[in-house]
Amino acid sequence: MSSVIKINAITVPADSGDELGKRFAARHGSMEGTPGFQGFELLQPTDDRTTWLVLTRWDSEEAFENWRNSQHFQKSHGEGDSEEPKQKPVGMSSELWSYTVAVTG
Repeated sequence: MSSVIKINAITVPADSGDELGKRFAARHGSMEGTPGFQGFELLQPTDDRTTWLVLTRWDSEEAFENWRNSQHFQKSHGEGDSEEPKQKPVGMSSELWSYTVAVTG
């Protein structure tokens, strides 16, 4: 089975990367049980870039879109009704990239 790869490229202020990492760590495991979700990685730049990458793997485009349209997505991204206090976004901008695995080794 081929995975659908989604990469969210999040540009943060130079001094905010650690906060982004902390927020992802605090939500670790929150995607467990999400239909079609295979896993994710938060990639931290090792040079002077300020763009972090959130790489997720999905069974299908449909599984990803179902999650994006879910209440779980809205709550985890500070949208909709949530009992959790709203946090100021860390990122200045983000861009979503889509890929499939062409070759594995």
